[in-house]
Amino acid sequence: MNKAEEIEKKVEELLQPIIMENNLELVDAEYVKEKEGYYLKIAIDKDGGVFISDCETVSRAIENELDILNFIKDEYTLEVSSPGLDRQLRKEKEFVKYSGRLVDVKFYQKINGTKEIQAELVGLIDGKIVLKSETEEKIEFNKEDVASVKLTVII
Repeated sequence: MNKAEEIEKKVEELLQPIIMENNLELVDAEYVKEKEGYYLKIAIDKDGGVFISDCETVSRAIENELDILNFIKDEYTLEVSSPGLDRQLRKEKEFVKYSGRLVDVKFYQKINGTKEIQAELVGLIDGKIVLKSETEEKIEFNKEDVASVKLTVII
């Protein structure tokens, strides 16, 4: 486990009581280095949508815990947000929750002549992302070949 994964795991453990107490769902906790420095990005969700007050509550609570425990040695920026309309699906439960929805899938390398596809999500089955095409044909991809799976935003 690398440094970022260790931090993410500890942060997820710290977030559990905060998330439960506020009837929220932890979508993701990610510790990343970007041009401007390190970021601890926390994405939360709940039925009916996330409000700014939900983000503030989680931010204040986790900030206090992180200050007390002080296990992140780098200077970092804390961001708490909703996953957005075009949320990226990462966890198995998200593939279950959004089964039947239209998704945009991007691949690391071209597969069948393309690096991206839009189709209906069937689910994550035995490590494979399963989609249904417009012609009702089932398509399977190894999860390792997929760079991202995001919900399609239809306006």
